[in-house]
Amino acid sequence: MPPGWLALSDIIAVLDDERSLDDLRRYFATGPKFCLFTGSKFEALGGDSKGMFRDVVTAEDLIAVEMLSVRVPPMVALELLQGELGQQISDELREIPIAVDLSDERAKRYIDDSGPADRAWHLLVGCHGVNKTIAGKLLARKRPRLIPVYDNVVACALRGRRGFWLWLYDQLRADGFSLTHRLRRLRAEAGIPTLVSDIRVLDVVIWMRHQPQHQRKNCPGMTVTSRAAEL
Repeated sequence: MPPGWLALSDIIAVLDDERSLDDLRRYFATGPKFCLFTGSKFEALGGDSKGMFRDVVTAEDLIAVEMLSVRVPPMVALELLQGELGQQISDELREIPIAVDLSDERAKRYIDDSGPADRAWHLLVGCHGVNKTIAGKLLARKRPRLIPVYDNVVACALRGRRGFWLWLYDQLRADGFSLTHRLRRLRAEAGIPTLVSDIRVLDVVIWMRHQPQHQRKNCPGMTVTSRAAEL
């Protein structure tokens, strides 16, 4: 495991903390507090029509990314919708099954260096104004079960280094898939639709827990001091 990453046992401690269930329910809330967090609609925007455009970046995908507080630059957006860049990304997406989870053994071939997801990511970050977070969120919209949402808050919490996709792949499969099982149980307990992937549950829990702390100057990352996840 690369130095610096938050330990798997600490991640599981956060998930087991009762606050995580409350945070998930609050993030994906409906009714009087509908859309407290615009990111709660990241997966759902477009409804059934998403399947028709599984390998094509659409205007709805660009709007969905904005719900996670990033924006694809206008010229890049045009290239994705009408230009060669969009065709190149579609070529890579066609090589990636829609139903593969990051915890699946076969996932590694798609996210590994020079795999189709990796190639698509490099195409995007090679565009002016597209950083790693934007590229990752756009690909997460197209392949939500395989590509994790990852921003500076989550990176700080996990004390992230390079190679997040492969690191998370290993964690999801480690210790008898204990992390994967907990994420699925937590999603069920929170009453969240299954279209919200395992890895998105993890993203939301970590982001909700660490975001207030991350506002502090020189944030040291998430610190888990006990089973109760006192941070």
